[in-house]
Amino acid sequence: MAAGETVAPREVRETAAVEAGLDALDSAPAGTARRPVGRLLRQRLLPPVVAVVLVLLAWQAAYEAELKPDYLLPSPADVGRALSDQWYEGTLFSTVWTSMERGALGFAAAVLLGTALGLLLSAVRPLRVAVGPVLSGLQSLPSVAWVPAAVVWFGLTDATIYAVILLGAVPSVANGLLSGVDQVPPLYLRAGRVLGATGAARVRYVLLPAALPGYLTGLKQGWAFAWRSLMAAELIASSPELGLGLGQLLENARSYQDMALVLATIGEILVVGIAVDLLLFAPLERRVLRSRGLAGAR
Repeated sequence: MAAGETVAPREVRETAAVEAGLDALDSAPAGTARRPVGRLLRQRLLPPVVAVVLVLLAWQAAYEAELKPDYLLPSPADVGRALSDQWYEGTLFSTVWTSMERGALGFAAAVLLGTALGLLLSAVRPLRVAVGPVLSGLQSLPSVAWVPAAVVWFGLTDATIYAVILLGAVPSVANGLLSGVDQVPPLYLRAGRVLGATGAARVRYVLLPAALPGYLTGLKQGWAFAWRSLMAAELIASSPELGLGLGQLLENARSYQDMALVLATIGEILVVGIAVDLLLFAPLERRVLRSRGLAGAR
């Protein structure tokens, strides 16, 4: 041992080892985030592509086996031609955009109303006891049941469509927020109160961030209900004055018995729902889970 060199105490060495282990744990998510692009594509893109290819092959096999007449079960190529016709007619994107605009506006209004309602019910216990079961019942009620009533109330107008969207989505958003609030540890609320977070500051800086996982689940469900409600409203409340959305297009194709267009429109509705989930909600969910150190964010 060199002159003047001292041996570190045992406690110091143990503390250094613990700190090194914690540093390794902290750096693990960063290493995970830097996975090669090719590996990410294989893990996240390849499985759904393979699934789609298998579905198309099974569909083509059913068509070749003539399980149904071709006017009832068109081939994938026939559906592709229906989409191509929409493209050349200039109606493909305009139809999708009409429905997406309605869905986005209706969902935004549902988020505002559902969040306000959820916060009110979480703050007033007797009101929650009275209204909570009604919210759960409304969430389980099929959205299509509201369409006849909305048509009577508002006529064949956009107000009918937005009313059905709100009645379908608001309960899910409110219940999701309530579920998130119920999972907030009381210690967080007490700590916020000690630090002076009361009233609106308590909601903004303590309650909503802590309830975010449950709230985000409610938002995802709210969007699903909003999109389904919109399709139900467009299918039934169909009028030239309302413009051509996906629901109206689906009903028109059914009335003309154009099964290729029916299946093409169903595919468009499905693609929009999947795209919103993958591009909006999935990144938000991963970010929330990762910020909490949960394994589901990997």
